[in-house]
Amino acid sequence: MRIASLLLADSRLPTGGHAHSSGVEAAIARGLLHDEADLALFLAGRVRGSAPVLAATAAAGCLLAAGTLQAGLSAEDSPPVDWRRWDAAVSARFPLAAAREASRAQGAALLRTARRVWPAASLDALSATGRPHHALVLGAVVAASGDDAHAAAALAVHHLLGGICSAAVRLLGLDPIAVAAMQAQAYLPAEQAVLAAVRAAGGAAARADPSRLPSTGTPLPELLAELHARTEVSFFAS
Repeated sequence: MRIASLLLADSRLPTGGHAHSSGVEAAIARGLLHDEADLALFLAGRVRGSAPVLAATAAAGCLLAAGTLQAGLSAEDSPPVDWRRWDAAVSARFPLAAAREASRAQGAALLRTARRVWPAASLDALSATGRPHHALVLGAVVAASGDDAHAAAALAVHHLLGGICSAAVRLLGLDPIAVAAMQAQAYLPAEQAVLAAVRAAGGAAARADPSRLPSTGTPLPELLAELHARTEVSFFAS
């Protein structure tokens, strides 16, 4: 991973990620998450369900932004990317509106910051689509920083798990060192998910076919996002 792209793993980069709990707040409010054991199960579920989609989307966004849509073509010779089509494919993998809105809110915040830090035509094109999904933006930003699809996929998983763990510490007062160890353990199976996601993204990008992106998922995160959106008072935006 290039040093520049490490900024994207740093919670101090002003992208608004700290305002989202990835369903943790809603889970706690409904008695589904109490302690470290519950958090471990929650992380495992997200690695199996959400991580493949987010990682593959980020990897594909990176490949597309880097101009590697078709093998053997340079960035200058590659056809323009239909970002709206790829964004729509991501929306199809978030069945409920609240989850889509949370993804778009984070994507817009990241894009706003990244266009100032790493100016690139691909980011301008993404911005022209409106409010693209976070994972797609993340991949394009990784390409703009000079890094590759594997880094994009890994960062997508890092953001997912890191956001969950940070929110759990803040809301439940869990031991931050114990939670950091739990997050590190969750990365072990996540590594395999990242590798599989990069392979899937490569096939999807090479064929300009977003339907080839993984469509794994579980209902709980979607339902938690919807319930959270209907809560009158909350600490997190999602």
